[in-house]
Amino acid sequence: MKKRNSGFWGIIGLLLMGLSSVVSAEDVVAAAVVVPTVNKGDTAWMIVATVLVILMVIPGLALFYGGMVRAKNMLSVLMQVFVIFSMMAILWAIYGYSVAFTEGNAFFGGFSKMFLLGITPDSMAATFSKGAYVPEYIYVAFQLTFAAITPALIVGAFAERVKFSAVLLFMFIWFTFSYLPMAHMVWYWTGPDAYTDAKAAEAAGATAGFLFQKGALDFAGGTVVHINAGIAGLVGCLMIGKRIGFKKESLAPHSVTMTMIGASLLWVGWFGFNVGSNLEANGLAALVFVNTLLASAAATLSWMGAEWLMRGKPSMLGGASGAIAGLVAITPACGWAGPMGAIGLGLVVGAVCFWAVTYLKAKLGYDDSLDAFGVHGIGGTIGAIGTGIVASPSLGGTGVWDYVANGVAEFSMSTQVTSQLWGVGVCIVWSGVVSFIAFKIVDVLIGLRVSEEVEREGLDICEHGESAYHN
Repeated sequence: MKKRNSGFWGIIGLLLMGLSSVVSAEDVVAAAVVVPTVNKGDTAWMIVATVLVILMVIPGLALFYGGMVRAKNMLSVLMQVFVIFSMMAILWAIYGYSVAFTEGNAFFGGFSKMFLLGITPDSMAATFSKGAYVPEYIYVAFQLTFAAITPALIVGAFAERVKFSAVLLFMFIWFTFSYLPMAHMVWYWTGPDAYTDAKAAEAAGATAGFLFQKGALDFAGGTVVHINAGIAGLVGCLMIGKRIGFKKESLAPHSVTMTMIGASLLWVGWFGFNVGSNLEANGLAALVFVNTLLASAAATLSWMGAEWLMRGKPSMLGGASGAIAGLVAITPACGWAGPMGAIGLGLVVGAVCFWAVTYLKAKLGYDDSLDAFGVHGIGGTIGAIGTGIVASPSLGGTGVWDYVANGVAEFSMSTQVTSQLWGVGVCIVWSGVVSFIAFKIVDVLIGLRVSEEVEREGLDICEHGESAYHN
């Protein structure tokens, strides 16, 4: 009986050993092959985030800018933002998405997804986690909203004096040759699943955008959106010239109330902008949310404090502008900073942007109507460079993820800041050159500026045949 039992248990033991070896082999295969999956929670969040970014543009940015111009130009600003949004949406679907987010060279993508060719409800876009994907259609729509708000930001620099037709033609050229290549340079990569080992990572990295290869961090658009638009605005207001009556007549905002409403909608929508850029609804998304909230609050207080100190009175326009400056600065850093780093960035940018839109603008004498350069250009630069500092784990940042080692890489602040300077420098030069050429082309073809008579009467009646307000 004993012998029979020992034989029986021996056979069972052998079977179990065999089974365990099969299981472990299957585990190895499963570990090696990451199965792409789409999470309904991530998808739902991305749909909400996309709607929030639309809210930022229409009505957020439109009201923020509209309140800052004179009453006779209110509708012209609303119209420019509204129509730019619509035009960019169509251009994005026709060729924009393909040029920005397909493999090409280091500066431009290809044309394989023109007209959204080949994209179906089953197509997937990579996130920042291995195996985690979102439906490509919602990625297309989310990135569309970025492509739509960026050109719309530029109009603030030359509001109240440019032909509507000239605005549209300029935006078409600038979107094609400045926005799309910058988006490709900074954000295009094959996704984390390609980074299986050092050799595969090197091969994958070689197909990424130029600034991605340089290691420049830009979580949600410090370079692609804010510096890109801010530099275009500066070039525009310098080439177009000052408004009639600049420094001689009152060019004060006609409705700070509207501007405050617009700024608040921008702030709310910005959570879609920044947190949505995480592409997943997870713990890092929660960190991005907190950073976005704190940086903007800190910059509001910083701008208000600087204005109170220098001018004796804190203004609502200053508070609203400070909030936007904080949002601009945290945009590139929001996924890498810790909460205290976000507050620090907000405190710095609020005061510096106040200086830029008051003293720097006055000293250099350019007429950046609604401070597109002073807030987005300057704020974006501070945020982009600051990302290399606040990302440091020693300052509470997350560090940079190594997809081969599947852990946080060793962090060098000097190396990262150098990478950030690459991003800032390339963006300034690229946008500056493209903007200059684009404005020149538009001026030659149809003329940039309205006549003196039209400018004095107001763009609403003369360009659009309607008024924002009726007495």
